[in-house]
Parts: sequence; C-alpha cells; structure tokens
Amino acid sequence: MKRKWYQYIAVLLICIFALTGCGSSQEKEKENQDSAPEIAGLTYEKTMDLTYAEEFDVYYYKDGYKLIDIQESGKYLIVPEGKEAPEGLDEDIKIIQQPLQHVYMAASASMSLIASIDAVDCVKFSGLDESDWYIDAARQAMQDGTMIYAGKYSEPDYENLVDGDCDLAIESTMILHTPKVQEMIEDLDIPVLIDYASYESHPLGRTEWVKLYGALFNKETEAENFFSEQAKIIEDLEGFENTEKTVAYFYINTDGTVVVRKSDDYIPAMIEIAGGRYAFSDLKNPDNNAPSVKLTMEEFYATAVDADYLIYNGTIVGQVSSIKELEAKNNLFSEFKAVKNGNVWYTGKNLYQSTDTVGELIRDIHLMLTEENPQDMTFLQKME
Repeated sequence: MKRKWYQYIAVLLICIFALTGCGSSQEKEKENQDSAPEIAGLTYEKTMDLTYAEEFDVYYYKDGYKLIDIQESGKYLIVPEGKEAPEGLDEDIKIIQQPLQHVYMAASASMSLIASIDAVDCVKFSGLDESDWYIDAARQAMQDGTMIYAGKYSEPDYENLVDGDCDLAIESTMILHTPKVQEMIEDLDIPVLIDYASYESHPLGRTEWVKLYGALFNKETEAENFFSEQAKIIEDLEGFENTEKTVAYFYINTDGTVVVRKSDDYIPAMIEIAGGRYAFSDLKNPDNNAPSVKLTMEEFYATAVDADYLIYNGTIVGQVSSIKELEAKNNLFSEFKAVKNGNVWYTGKNLYQSTDTVGELIRDIHLMLTEENPQDMTFLQKME
C-alpha cells in the first residue's frame, strides 16, 4: 500500500522533532557537564534536575559521591558510607560524611521538608523546644526522646553536640548574624550547611530545596514525588485571570518599622500566582540581598494605604489577630482602605515552619481574593 504525500511529511516532521529533542537533551547534558566542578579522583555522572530553585545545584559522581553547591554559602561534598573523601580536595569544599544520623537542626523552617521525605529520624538535635514545634513528626520525636533540645542557633550546647557525635549542623541565614557561633561549631569538626531557601524568588523554588535534603539523606525519589505534588497545586491555578487586587504583606518590628518583602521575593510571586498584585511593584533591598526590607511607617503608608488587602505576618514578632491590635501598633492603620473595608488577614504561627506546603498558602490567598469560603483556608485568618 502506497503512502500519500502528507504521510511522508508527517514521518519527516516526527524525525526532525526527535532529532531536535535529542540534540537539545545532549546539549543540556553537555552544559551540565561543563559546569560541574572537577574533583580529582571522582568521575562526573549527572546534574540534579531543578525547575524553580536557583540558589543551589547538586552534582552526582561515580560511586555515590555528590557535591552540593549553595551559591551564597559554598560547596559540600557528600561522601557515601564506607568511602573516604578524595585526596587533594579543594580547601573551600566542606566534607559531609554519610550516614547522617545525628544532625543538629537549627533551621527550623526546613524541618517540614525533612519530615516530608521521612528523614526526621536522622535529626538528633533540635534548635527548638518541643512546645515550639508545629510539625507533628518533630514534636513526636522530642516526646520519644530520639530528638533532644541542644540550644537555639545563636546559643547551641556545644558539649551536647560533641558528646552526641553531631555529624552536621543545618542552619538558616540567621547564623550569619552570629558568625562566631558558626566558627565554633566548625572548629569542633562539625560541618555547617546554611539553608538559603528563603532567598528563592519563586515559591516553588523554596519548596524545591526538598531535593537538596533528598540528596543529603539518600531520599531523592521521595523528594521528587513530594515536590511534584506541591507543584500540581499551583498548576491547577494556571489560566486563572488576575483579579488586579493589590495585597500588602508585612509585620511591625519591635522598633516600630514595617518589614515587607522585596518585589522579586517568593511571597510577591505567591500573590501573583494566586491572582493578585503585590502592592510594592519595584521594591529592592538597598543594603544587601536579604529578602526583607525595612520601611518607616510613613514609607509603608504611602503605598499600602490604598492596597485592597493587608496580610499581617504573625509568625515573626508576635501575633496580631484583630483590627484593634493592629491600630494599637500605629493609629495610621485606621486610614487604610483594607482596614475600612474589613479586608485584613493574618497568618498563623505555624506558617514559618511550613516550607513544604507553599501551595496551600497560595490557595489561601486565592480564596481571599475571590472571597470564597474562608473555612477552606490552612494558614490565613481574618482580623475582626
């Protein structure tokens, strides 16, 4: 049976697309290989696929070696159990020896990611008391005695860490404010890994740090599956027409300044995905790369007074759950459009420990903007 002319065209197009796709895949792998750090004695195999995260990379080498490269922090070579670090390793590469069974978790916001891949049993030391945990697995571990309090990030119990054979300290960027503490921990031959997830500009970039922890604890499959589930929540909102309603997300500091997120931070991105607009369209941090920006009340008022919605971040410096409490912070709030219209919301205390569920916060903001049932919300509550 003879083929018609358009059948030949179809076959030709399929071949072209296949060759193009193959070429693109090969080019990407070649690019990954070129960017992978060369380590004497190790053979590069592949690079971890990342969709949103920009603050880290993971490179895989033969025989189970992995290199985590955190752009703002440094490089960490994961040495598999029973293996040794190669000789002549660059001095700027820190060694993390597996198995990891006695981790000090001082980056409390990252515990939810570790819990999501069922690796809490690898954490022996906590930077929070049992009563301060909102993550069930962490609280249960402390009740069972498999995880113990070892001091907060700025005042760790060094003796406890040494006696308990601590094999890794996971810190948030708060440790940068106490560099002597980091130096002391490292002087005890305990590697310090600083989590820069809060610097990610896309909300799913922050959640994608679960893949970094998957590499640390050899749970890449669990991490990939979990991340895919969170990504789907956001994908379900694709195609929704933006409401054009503006939202200001903030909290009042103890010194009276107003702390907001810079415009390219993940929180404004969440608002955008949910169907709103961040009130501060072009706000940068003039001093450093930190995601938060301090404003005077007058500076905040100039922009946020006309915002359609206010969201108070009650997880940082105490809860503010009523309009009266908000106005007690500063009487100028009585002039805000959102206050007059009753469109002021606040986050619960558990939000900052919920890095794993950014999809739920985006859905909450979407429900707020569309004025749907607030009982379906996870993190947001309305101020009365």
